[in-house]
Amino acid sequence: MKPIIQIEYCTQCHWLLRAAWMAQELLTTFEAELGGVTLTPGTGGIFRITIGDVELWDRKVQQSFPDIRQLKQCVRDLVAPDRPLGHIDRVAQAD
Repeated sequence: MKPIIQIEYCTQCHWLLRAAWMAQELLTTFEAELGGVTLTPGTGGIFRITIGDVELWDRKVQQSFPDIRQLKQCVRDLVAPDRPLGHIDRVAQAD
């Protein structure tokens, strides 16, 4: 069974578009490795991304939103650790 990512976003903050864009990026990049991305509405400034019980990102903990490059690397490390991410890996090495 392929993993499903959950993105919980704050409706009061109007973060649906941000969550949907990240979902689109992840589904495009990991179309063969993921079983889907679920968008879950929440409140109170929440923006949390998980795969099962593994928390990939929590805006309140990290004090920011994830950069899409960071998020793709986190997902890759869990669902396809041997898979190269092309230009994202090259940019990361240059940092």
